Amino acid sequence: MERTFIMIKPDGVQRQLIGEIVGRFEKKGFKLVAMKVMTVSQELAEKHYEALNDKPFFSGLVNFICSSPVVAMVWEGNSIVSTSRQMIGATDPHAAAPGTIRGDYGVSVGRNIIHGSDAIETAKREISLWFKDEEVNEWDATLNPWLYE
Repeated sequence: MERTFIMIKPDGVQRQLIGEIVGRFEKKGFKLVAMKVMTVSQELAEKHYEALNDKPFFSGLVNFICSSPVVAMVWEGNSIVSTSRQMIGATDPHAAAPGTIRGDYGVSVGRNIIHGSDAIETAKREISLWFKDEEVNEWDATLNPWLYE
C-alpha cells in the first residue's frame, strides 16, 4: 500500500481547518498511520524544503513553516500520492479548482494551507525526515474490503 506525507501548514492550523482536512482524507477512504502536532525547527524546515533553497522565497517559506505549529501526517492508500495531490489542488489557490483543499480554503501561494508529497520517492524521503519508524503505525482498517477489490 502506498504512503504519502501530508502537512497542514501554520495557516491551516491557525484557521482551525485540521478536522476538515483530516475528514476529507478519511472520507476518501485513506488510512491515517501517523500524526503529530509540532512546532518545526529551522533545521527540519530547511531539510524539508532543500530542493527550493535557491528560490527567492526560500527563507520566507522556512520562516513561515516555523512560525506556528503544523500537523504532520502519514496517510496510506492505493495511489494516494497522485490522488492526494488532486485533492489538495494547485499550489496557487487562485488556480486551484473548487472542491480542492486549496481551492476551498487557500488565500495565496504563501498561505496555501497544506503540503503533500509530489511523488512516491519524495513521500518516502519526507516521511523518514518527519517520523521515526516506530511512530508510523501498521494496522488493518476493517473497511478495506469495502474499498479495495
